[in-house]
Amino acid sequence: MKIEGIGIDSALTSVREFLNNERKLSPAFKSAIELLLILVTALVNRLGLNSKNSSKPPASDPNREKHRKKVKSGRKPGGQPGHIGTTLQKVDNPDEIIPLKIDRRSLPKGTQYTFVGFEERQVFDIKFSRHVVEYQAEILEDSQGKRFVAQFPDDVSRPVQYGDGLKAHAVYMSQQQLIPYDRVRDHFQEQIHIPVSAGTIFNFNQEAFERLESFEEWVKNELAAAELLHVDETGINIDGKKHWIHSTSNDAMAFFYPHRNRGKIAMDEIGVLSRFHSILSHDHWKAYYQYECTHSLCNAHHLRELERAWEQDGQRWAKKMKKLLLKLNKRVEAAGGKLTQEESAQWRLKYREILDQANAECPPPDESKRAGKRGRLKRSKSRNLLERLRDYEKDVLLFMDEIVVPFTNNTSENDLRMTKVQQKISGCFRSTEGAKIFCRVRSYLITCRKQGLSATKALTLLFEGKNPDFMKKRAGEFCQPKKE
Repeated sequence: MKIEGIGIDSALTSVREFLNNERKLSPAFKSAIELLLILVTALVNRLGLNSKNSSKPPASDPNREKHRKKVKSGRKPGGQPGHIGTTLQKVDNPDEIIPLKIDRRSLPKGTQYTFVGFEERQVFDIKFSRHVVEYQAEILEDSQGKRFVAQFPDDVSRPVQYGDGLKAHAVYMSQQQLIPYDRVRDHFQEQIHIPVSAGTIFNFNQEAFERLESFEEWVKNELAAAELLHVDETGINIDGKKHWIHSTSNDAMAFFYPHRNRGKIAMDEIGVLSRFHSILSHDHWKAYYQYECTHSLCNAHHLRELERAWEQDGQRWAKKMKKLLLKLNKRVEAAGGKLTQEESAQWRLKYREILDQANAECPPPDESKRAGKRGRLKRSKSRNLLERLRDYEKDVLLFMDEIVVPFTNNTSENDLRMTKVQQKISGCFRSTEGAKIFCRVRSYLITCRKQGLSATKALTLLFEGKNPDFMKKRAGEFCQPKKE
């Protein structure tokens, strides 16, 4: 790496050689310089991190290409054959018909004209309008002055109140589109002329949260009985304090839960993994290994770490291993998601050959230099990666032996992505209660989306007091996870 034209690696190497050869330096001064070298190395390594060799997002990459030039394919612009487009189509029953008549005075005179029909053109537009329904309960009075009043519907309990459609729309804008409360309030005031306060919008979200209590129990039971789960966690800010959102999902459903703890304490409180005994896909967070199930490691993380080991540490084995994993993934896809035992054994041999080369290129710390230290000697990042790939070979390569196991844990990471968007918009959650509302409602909306139900329809059913049809299914009837 070069900074301002200075080769950092060569400069650091020169300083280290000078320290090793110079005998007149005091031990204290030499230790201070060595400490500074460690700090400089750590900072330089951090400068070299990007989205391809670490978990940093692409938006943080320096000088990233925002618009890549497209290579000309020779095809005509627009949708290609077979593409499902979104072109407007005429409807059979338009909401309004405006007939346009010919001005007879503009027609040539002396000729008879016969009506033969219309040429239609349709304009699609929207109307934001307030719809107020007034219930008038009949009152009867007998000869003795006793009154009898007709019964109002059960959900009409106040002289003036908001309807279920308005509640569903407010929750949709707040929790699905992540629009701040004040802007949702402005939308209702300016577009529909209905006064709705920010506190009322929060109450709508609170009502949705309470109505989804049975959904939460249902989805946790279904996830605990699933064949494959993806798990992950991401940091959030609640009232200025670090918390975590835990994600448990697959291709059929999702569940999120906020907690101040990242590890097993939180996972036990959630109550899914303690009952789960199938295949768990994750990124090697140690807490997951405390549960008795089959584990599958995310190879997207391995690819980024291998890229870092090659770029920053010059580990040639890392470059070979990355190519092997990518090639193996393509082979598994071509084989339909699973390899035969014979082919699987051949790939394992290639995998182990690279690790044998890695052991020579990136050896463990010299035990003779322990100097009385107890415990495990500190390893480099590359050595830690090597030992993980070696010790957890079965979990790394499970995707080639189990058809339901994907190459990565991207399902869970994709489900969590909107959490980061919410944090960018709002900065933080003001309370744990608000975080719990967000997690439960988002769990419901994402599950509905995975089941082919739109967010608008899902929220309409929720405020009508109805469960989606997929909640009537039994465990095992949901769509099977797909290879990525």
